[in-house]
Amino acid sequence: MRLQLLEREQVVKRPLGEVFEFFARAQNLERITPPWLSFRVVTPGLIEIGAGTLIDYRLRLHGLPLRWTSRIELWEHERRFVDQQVHGPYRFWRHLHEFVPIGRCTFVRDRVEYALPLGWVGDALGLPIVRRDLVRIFDYRRAAVARLLG
Repeated sequence: MRLQLLEREQVVKRPLGEVFEFFARAQNLERITPPWLSFRVVTPGLIEIGAGTLIDYRLRLHGLPLRWTSRIELWEHERRFVDQQVHGPYRFWRHLHEFVPIGRCTFVRDRVEYALPLGWVGDALGLPIVRRDLVRIFDYRRAAVARLLG
């Protein structure tokens, strides 16, 4: 399995507590995910996030309906958390979210490690498309966070 890496960083002009709480609400994922993905959190009720929490999503990618389940593998309040795919389109997906206070602002880093299914065939056929899609998704996410949190 060959892991790929995508990283994004930004400074949000809000204090750490506010920024972390925004990211700690699973429903806010819908607000920072591009509308063309038709992304929805389908886990019922209010989701209390912590280590071990499972979150179910539905989305559409290139017209194909997908189901995705993530588990929160690491939870360090106001510092970082990791969600890892349990079920979904990737062979492997691990997303580290880090938060660092900088005065009255917050430095936010996303680090995604992922691998495609089907080994070398998946890499050869899908990697350029998936990489392009992920760049677009995370660029949208960065702009949405800036818009929503200033």
